[in-house]
Amino acid sequence: MMTSDAIAVIEKLEKGYYARFERFWNHSAEQVWAMLTDNDKLALWFAELRVSELRKGGSMTFDMGNGELMPMEIFELEPGTVLAFAWDDNVVRFELHQEAEGCRLLLVEQLTELNDHTPKDLAGWHVCLDVIEALLNGQSHDSRDSDWKQWYPRYIELLTPYREQGNVSL
Repeated sequence: MMTSDAIAVIEKLEKGYYARFERFWNHSAEQVWAMLTDNDKLALWFAELRVSELRKGGSMTFDMGNGELMPMEIFELEPGTVLAFAWDDNVVRFELHQEAEGCRLLLVEQLTELNDHTPKDLAGWHVCLDVIEALLNGQSHDSRDSDWKQWYPRYIELLTPYREQGNVSL
């Protein structure tokens, strides 16, 4: 079930890149915020990620699956609207905007470099957003792996121009 065809936008910065996802959902920013910060809801769409301390300077925790828990510092927190945290050498930033008909979500990953893992990561974020949307709509989303396999080649293709410019090794 490929929910959204809205593929990320990639932009080269002076140092690094960013990947920006944008979604509009017919749900309140409060409901979306809960999906990002309530560990019970977070576990439904990203089982390895947890909020440890929800505050600026606090942390998210990523379960590496081998018994190792990796803390990731929260760099920015504006309750109900902004959550930004470390993602390896990158930064992931969720931004919510309440609108009359629902909520606009921006997910920006600031990338220090593009490498062979980047399209995997971006396809993963894409599927995560689709899962959040399904959950908000009261639906299940059982095809994460098959959806990822469909999106992964599209993200390789999206990054191809950067490889051709010699900016990335994919």
